Amino acid sequence: MEERRVAATADDMRALGAELAELLSAGDLVVLSGPLGAGKTTLVQGLADGLKVRGPITSPTFVIARVHPSLCDGPPLVHADAYRLGGRLEVDDLDLDASLEESVTVVEWGEGLVEGLTDDRLEVSIERPEEGGGDETRIVHLHGIGPRWSTLTA
Repeated sequence: MEERRVAATADDMRALGAELAELLSAGDLVVLSGPLGAGKTTLVQGLADGLKVRGPITSPTFVIARVHPSLCDGPPLVHADAYRLGGRLEVDDLDLDASLEESVTVVEWGEGLVEGLTDDRLEVSIERPEEGGGDETRIVHLHGIGPRWSTLTA
């Protein structure tokens, strides 16, 4: 799976997240990257809406990880933020692998740190084309890795 999408507003980013949630199931790992303010947490808000988990969804930067239980017998959402982590050893301390099989796990700033958790993952990279221009438009690159994502399209 390889796609490029455009989200012109925060609502578009949430809608994209809800659309992606339809593809996700227990055991899936989503790795989000992009600069500060790119819309990573906004995308996760849409994922959470689509997965129908308990909110609110806020940036987990200071708590590192939050578990959002399902409201409809679906998988819980584990929302983690690796921004303040110093490396793979600190990621290991989060025990994300302990809940990976029964949860949808989303890790902001996880590139280079969480790929070893599973052979299959969805990498989502968000770009802000115009810094400081007041434009909310984001370019979202979706890249599925592994057999799980080889036949899926968003």
